[in-house]
Amino acid sequence: MATLGMIGLGRMGGNMAERLRRGGHTVIGYDRSPDHRDVDSLEALVEALPSPKVVWVMVPAGQPTYDTVDALAKLLSPGDVIVDGGNSRYTDDQRHAADLEPTGIGFVDAGVSGGVWGLERGYALMVGGSDEHVATVQPFFDVLKPEGDSGFVHAGPVGAGHFAKMVHNGIEYGLMQSYAEGWELMEATPLITDVPAVIASWQQGTVIASWLLDLMVLALKSDPHLEELKGYAEDSGEGRWTIQAAIDHAVPLPAITASLFARFASRQDDSPSMKMVAALRNQFGGHAVTKDSTQKGADAPGADVAPPAV
Repeated sequence: MATLGMIGLGRMGGNMAERLRRGGHTVIGYDRSPDHRDVDSLEALVEALPSPKVVWVMVPAGQPTYDTVDALAKLLSPGDVIVDGGNSRYTDDQRHAADLEPTGIGFVDAGVSGGVWGLERGYALMVGGSDEHVATVQPFFDVLKPEGDSGFVHAGPVGAGHFAKMVHNGIEYGLMQSYAEGWELMEATPLITDVPAVIASWQQGTVIASWLLDLMVLALKSDPHLEELKGYAEDSGEGRWTIQAAIDHAVPLPAITASLFARFASRQDDSPSMKMVAALRNQFGGHAVTKDSTQKGADAPGADVAPPAV
């Protein structure tokens, strides 16, 4: 087994570190919070790793990732590898790799899907980088991915992993919007007397059965009419980037584009379908939800808790 450095031990990074440890690897973690970290500095983390050193970065995309990669570039040596497992834009990956190339430090971008359920179910991994650098990280990918032959792909050179994850998230936007609109339509008619039961009936034997549908059923079990939620859903960036890439390549994406615009609409007026999108995001990723303060019990403790373990 091998040793990996993990920077960022939040909701995703912490669970990924735990899955790697359960799989027999050693993980040395650093986080801004002293309650979660194993070492007190990046310098101490790098010093504790054997060579070739692999450091997995799980911090917010943009400037936090840039600052972390820049700091590691001063501490690592030729042959070491940095993995960006956050939701960075693929063009940022290409800039990181270009900046690191003169130092001999490798760079791998890993799009990670699995949310708060990944600790038990495994994480789908979409990876970009050279064959050599991906091979260095492969022992960790093998433990993080779900059991079986699927759930991992070396999608191409640097940037390909996060490009694939970007498209994945764009599709996710469209799927959630379709489920949410179907739920809203059934809620609007007196003809359907048990909407949650209808949705649960779709879990077996239908072409729209999916993990998202399973999570939809879970959300409705605790709040059948989603009365405790406000119809407000954020977008984390990948949907916008997907649409921009579609424009760059002249590829029409009407469904994904419409789903992003629907999220924008959710911020103007309370939208029933957006309650379902918010509920699904909370179910699969533990994303924060906005409570509807007009509903009884909306401020009750525990309403924003993460999904139950399976």
